[in-house]
Amino acid sequence: MTRWDAETAVVGLGAWGASALWRLASRGVDVVGFERFTPGHALGSSHGHARVLRLACPEHPGLVPLARRSMELWTELEDAGRESLLLTSGGLAVGTESGPVAGGALRAARDHGVRVRTFTASALRFQYPRHTGVPAHHIGVYEPSAVLVRPERAVRATVAAAEEAGARVFTDSRVTRLEPVPGGVHLHTAQRSVRVRQAVLTAGAWLTGLMPELPLETVRRPVAWFRPFERDSGFEVDGFPAFTRELEDGRVLWGHGAQGGYDVALGLNDGGVAAKPVDPEDTDRSVTSEDWSELGRILPVKVPGLDPLPARVALSTRTRTPDGRFLLGHPGGDRRLLVAGGENAHGFGYAPGIGEALADLVRGGTPALPLDSLSPDRFR
Repeated sequence: MTRWDAETAVVGLGAWGASALWRLASRGVDVVGFERFTPGHALGSSHGHARVLRLACPEHPGLVPLARRSMELWTELEDAGRESLLLTSGGLAVGTESGPVAGGALRAARDHGVRVRTFTASALRFQYPRHTGVPAHHIGVYEPSAVLVRPERAVRATVAAAEEAGARVFTDSRVTRLEPVPGGVHLHTAQRSVRVRQAVLTAGAWLTGLMPELPLETVRRPVAWFRPFERDSGFEVDGFPAFTRELEDGRVLWGHGAQGGYDVALGLNDGGVAAKPVDPEDTDRSVTSEDWSELGRILPVKVPGLDPLPARVALSTRTRTPDGRFLLGHPGGDRRLLVAGGENAHGFGYAPGIGEALADLVRGGTPALPLDSLSPDRFR
């Protein structure tokens, strides 16, 4: 008879994996976590000083229950650790009423009763004067309940909460191979081999290294911080809240105001020239002018008052799926493996809710949130 080292293993302790580890340990599951670097590192997608969580989810109205549960769990984690993880900033979506950004937020708000305020283009320019060049046919949708999550701090706090609940954590420990065996999985690292009944794979950009058949693409995605020309210029987060803004050419500009000693963070969606598919094992993290020059050309027209030469640029690696929705479930119906990936650049805020859904599936229960549309087999 096989002797198991643990009931469950979580491979990859970014935001999603750390949350799964926490929710499993809090339910008394014998769980072990593997992280190839250290929790809160800057090589994946769970970093960048602040990440937004909205209830009026523009990506899909079906994400609203997940966002609400995640907001509750982030607050619970913050209260338990007595550490500031959230900053109430509000969230602004700008674009056409039928489009994916403002239109998506408005549809989600209407479907799920999320309180929002809408602006015409002229009213938006008056309320938020740092947004200029807004076309007359665009609208603004402002959600006061949106928050910024401090990602590095949040990941470390989640892993610490999991350890306090009984989870064992191996850092600087890369899982190099999965070996399915009768009744479970053997996980191989350079240091050890661990036998578990079920493995939860949340390795982010490195997920395809473990399961190359998954339809995931890793993208190199820069984030830049810009400094206002003048002090007291209206670029603090209370006057320049977290936003997603549809531009006339289809690109999406996103960012938030200065907070906690950091400058104004801005980026472009995957349509930007700097967002290129990459090999996640590539260790070249050097920054070039191509990572920020496209943004620099936009600022004088769309967000004037910022020095177009960034104060700092950071790189992240994101995973995306063909349809822009997450992957979550048992691949091929194999109950020994559970995968969660494809965060598509908007998955961080949902991490606690994702972690809870993974814990439900590990325990053989039915998650409170509908997950059928996220099956990893939907592309077969």
